Amino acid sequence: MAKNTFRTPPPEENSNLNPNLFQSSWKTFGIFNRRHPIFQYIASLFIKFVIYFISITLAWVLVLKFVPIWVTPTMIDRKVTALFNGRDSEIHSDWEPYENISKEAALAVVASEDQLFPQHFGFDFNAMWGAFRYNLKGKKIKGASTISQQVAKNVFLWQGRSYVRKVLEVYFTFLIEIVWGKQRILEVYLNVAEMGKMTFGVEAASLRYYGHSAKSITRTEAARIAAVLPSPNRFSITNPSKYVQRRTSFITRQMRGLGGKAYIADL
Repeated sequence: MAKNTFRTPPPEENSNLNPNLFQSSWKTFGIFNRRHPIFQYIASLFIKFVIYFISITLAWVLVLKFVPIWVTPTMIDRKVTALFNGRDSEIHSDWEPYENISKEAALAVVASEDQLFPQHFGFDFNAMWGAFRYNLKGKKIKGASTISQQVAKNVFLWQGRSYVRKVLEVYFTFLIEIVWGKQRILEVYLNVAEMGKMTFGVEAASLRYYGHSAKSITRTEAARIAAVLPSPNRFSITNPSKYVQRRTSFITRQMRGLGGKAYIADL
């Protein structure tokens, strides 16, 4: 009777992943690339674009770390829309340094919009996940943008929803967190956020609706401004609805619960 012989196959026969396959594919790609220089040209253009984009945007962010931001894409959009529709197109905006703004105003927007602002690095992933699950239900879209993300969008980008804008928002949020730091981000937010019809920044809102500077704004006044931030063109500071009144009281309680102005003292 013939004796059965068992032969162990070589490794390349036992494995679905042949290591030589990758080497061969890379060589094939190299030959193809040499025969088709257009791909080299496209790759070179892409690399140059990335380098130029990073260099220009980094320089842009560095400059805006030190100079007042008088105009944003959102302001331009509001003005153009008002002109197109035949409405009053005057923009109310008045830049004030962080030290000239009451810390009650700074605390109010943190308590209202982003209570983890002093701790996170630009993104609140728990809030983002909660908003994602909420939006899967098909109801009204709920956002979860931090103050840093809102500043990145308002200063560097356009309004609207798209994947391109969202990716750029993440990029600029990352940059300003590194280059600007928390206090500068909050300073910019307090000066460029839309806080009423054609009204941008807490100084302009305080002068227009309360008749005095944001340096002397009270806790209740600051909370009232923060209460309209979700929809500043819909809600009124001077003629608050019951919703705005309830939200003002809620924000005031949150400000106390966070420990008052000491919560943002070390930004």
